[in-house]
Amino acid sequence: MNDSIQYKILMNEGFKKICLLNELRNNEGRRFIIDNTEVAIFKIDTEIYALSNICPHKLSALIYDGMIENGCIVCPVHGWMFNLKTGKRPDGSQGLDSYPVKLINEEVFVKVHDKKFKW
Repeated sequence: MNDSIQYKILMNEGFKKICLLNELRNNEGRRFIIDNTEVAIFKIDTEIYALSNICPHKLSALIYDGMIENGCIVCPVHGWMFNLKTGKRPDGSQGLDSYPVKLINEEVFVKVHDKKFKW
């Protein structure tokens, strides 16, 4: 499948191009806003992870600035930990939303979903 077809498929599925792979630093987060959603992107070796950038503890939009430790990101505000792959807390409880990431020709695409509140 050629690249232009892949791009069209991704766009139709709701993915957005956010950056080039070489714009991400290894083992550091970076903040993006995609469709009014705060997203923290992390490059760990050859993997790219996308999580909500807003910690559910105090609603701080600083997840991207946290420390990476044992496959988790540690919120810099109060130390809550979240799995980079799933967004879950170490005890398995819900933590951060996790978003799908696609990489095509060194371009990073992310698909965010609307946060559904349960009132």
